[in-house]
Amino acid sequence: MAENKQNPTASSIISNDSLGQFNVFRLEPFLKQNNKPTAFRTRDYFKITLVKGSGVFHYADKSVAIDKQAITFSNPQIPYCWEQRDKIINGFFCIFTADFFNQFGSINQYEIFKANGKHIFELTPDNFDVASSIYEKMFDEIENDYVYKYDVLRNMVFELIHLAMKLEPSKNFENIKMDSSSRISSLFLELLERQFPIDERNQKINLRFASEFANQLSIHVNHLNRAVKATMQKTTTQLISQRLIQEAKSLLKNSNWNVSEIAYSLGFEETPNFNDFFKKNVGQTPLKYRNV
Repeated sequence: MAENKQNPTASSIISNDSLGQFNVFRLEPFLKQNNKPTAFRTRDYFKITLVKGSGVFHYADKSVAIDKQAITFSNPQIPYCWEQRDKIINGFFCIFTADFFNQFGSINQYEIFKANGKHIFELTPDNFDVASSIYEKMFDEIENDYVYKYDVLRNMVFELIHLAMKLEPSKNFENIKMDSSSRISSLFLELLERQFPIDERNQKINLRFASEFANQLSIHVNHLNRAVKATMQKTTTQLISQRLIQEAKSLLKNSNWNVSEIAYSLGFEETPNFNDFFKKNVGQTPLKYRNV
């Protein structure tokens, strides 16, 4: 049984092998007194945050300013943090694992949780009130003894997801039947993203070259390259390099690993090769980037 505490901690999260994990919190107890950004972290949970106030939402290597109120969607594979500018008036967040939606669809398939999807949606006051009411209903639901309350909570999470997605033009989310090139590109991106984030020093990516991805997909590398170029307007090598640089930047700024350890984790056997790769793509050495 989950408990909704006035000052909730991680120990109050629902934990059940058959249910996955879920909980909902008010934002106020977690707000810091200063406006310094909290450290980037990768987590085990998906997170949907509703906030009223001014700040900057940082995720991966991107930053988005929020002026009034917004809802944000965080994926366990993407490091993120919130930088407060002015006083946060109020807000909520819920966290859950992918297993919480087991047999109810794949939460990873929603664009708002994909690595290249949109994660932040500014809201009108009316939309903010609608979202707030959903969170308030979550608090009520999580406290009652209804045997199917977790089904109700899942539906409320879906309400938040679709509230945000409806704010985008329908063409951005329309379900288009994928052709062969699109399917290959989608599988390539899934294989690429599955290697991240890197959390442990002994963790090392296995796929770094287009030929390695092609072998994993059992297709010729030229076929992979044509499919990716046709659908993504970038080469396979460009996409791999961009993702490696994104992870390298995150590790340089948000870990105490030395450059050799980072190079190894990203598949570079020789540190000088990583230094050359990073400088070519970023314009400065890894150490200089870390110290800026």
